[in-house]
Amino acid sequence: MFKYFKGSLIITIIGVICAYFWGEHSHPGTGFLALFVVAFLSILEITLSFDNAVINAMKLEKMNEIWRHRFLTWGIIIAVFGMRFLFPIIVVAAFSGLSVLGVAKLALYDVDKYAHYLHQVHAPLVTFGGAFLLMIFFSYFFNHNKDTHWICCIEKPIQRMNCIKYIDVVLTLISLMVLQNFIPEHQKVAVIMAGFTGIVLYLIVDSISNLLECIAEKKAALIGTTAKLGFIGFLYLELIDASFSLDGVLGAFAISKDIIIISIGLAIGAMFVRSLTIFMVDMKTLKQYLFLEHGAHWAIGFLAVIMYISTRIEIPEVVTGGTGLIIVAAAFITSILHNKKQLKTEQN
Repeated sequence: MFKYFKGSLIITIIGVICAYFWGEHSHPGTGFLALFVVAFLSILEITLSFDNAVINAMKLEKMNEIWRHRFLTWGIIIAVFGMRFLFPIIVVAAFSGLSVLGVAKLALYDVDKYAHYLHQVHAPLVTFGGAFLLMIFFSYFFNHNKDTHWICCIEKPIQRMNCIKYIDVVLTLISLMVLQNFIPEHQKVAVIMAGFTGIVLYLIVDSISNLLECIAEKKAALIGTTAKLGFIGFLYLELIDASFSLDGVLGAFAISKDIIIISIGLAIGAMFVRSLTIFMVDMKTLKQYLFLEHGAHWAIGFLAVIMYISTRIEIPEVVTGGTGLIIVAAAFITSILHNKKQLKTEQN
């Protein structure tokens, strides 16, 4: 097991050292406080993203070894520097009218003002992430090829609705129309546009992913190998990670205003989530525990709803992460009970 988490432990050691010296540099005597904040943020990120790891494992199983490796190398750079540091700065710059460099200076030297601007773009950001995740949720449960159900009394009726064309898009658009009724007038256009962007981006990436998957399967059938995805699968994973990370990035400012400390803490958590993903793929965890996929997608649905609600009501990160963790844990326990029941049946 150590080999899977070796990289995460190395990142943790480097991150802890950097956090201590940065804390001492910015506010002398606060090095150990910085370590505590980093540890808390790391645990929070892992808790929030556990269901993300399950979803990632589903896609990663279809990727070749090269892109799996890039998921851990390029992917972690994109996840940490791109999504946890650069992306919020670009969004704040777009909405505030300031330059990217100007916002970056605010993030480093005037954190209160940066946090103020970030709070102003909270609603459009979480709406984008919520719409994207809601599309993943609906697409999974409306899939006509889905033949295994965890909560049968709910999942079977949902699946029957797949006869309605574009039902996932329709329901997500309806959710946006409902949401905009609770949004202040000056933010409505930004929120609706952000939600539309989330839907369109999902449709584009999912369509290209499905197309390339079909092509790969046809080629693999001709030469007698297993179909593997490359760049598009990688891009799909990064977009999912981006949607999951939005809530964590915004919520992290309730714990610390220091963007460097936040980036270090979330980076350590993100690295452990990626290591956990690789571990689950190699251990065939999703095949051993039948309902983990279902639990992860239910958790995604709840996270999307929580992100929508957070446009108007502040929801503690403990609630967000705890909800997903409880759902995935319930799916895991149910899978174990199912396996035991199946084993008894086979023995009898």
